[in-house]
Amino acid sequence: QVQLVESGGGSVQAGGSLRLSCAASGYTFSSHSMAWFRQAPGKEREGVASILRRGGDTYLDYADSVKGRFIVSQDNAKNTVYLQMNSLKPEDTAMYYCAASMGYVVRPLSSAAYNYWGQGTQVTVSS
Repeated sequence: QVQLVESGGGSVQAGGSLRLSCAASGYTFSSHSMAWFRQAPGKEREGVASILRRGGDTYLDYADSVKGRFIVSQDNAKNTVYLQMNSLKPEDTAMYYCAASMGYVVRPLSSAAYNYWGQGTQVTVSS
């Protein structure tokens, strides 16, 4: 049974940093693509960062809104994906979700590519 559990959310002032974690279980972690998404109230879910695994290689991708500020990484030994968020802005406030794909991913920042989702962790950035 695939399970994704996020942690690390919280409240921070603008300019601050947070690191989110997503612990995965129930599948071969190193073989499948993963991503972070976020959803603010009244807005659509947005792909933030992804780890695309294809043909033994790994590719990282970021939404334009977070490039240069967020870093996605993985620890295969711990079956965990991280999202380091720096220089946070009030517009980064959202529920953050990690997601895993058991199939072939074409658009790594599209929610349609992912089969499994965590429960989310709230990030609130105050000005």
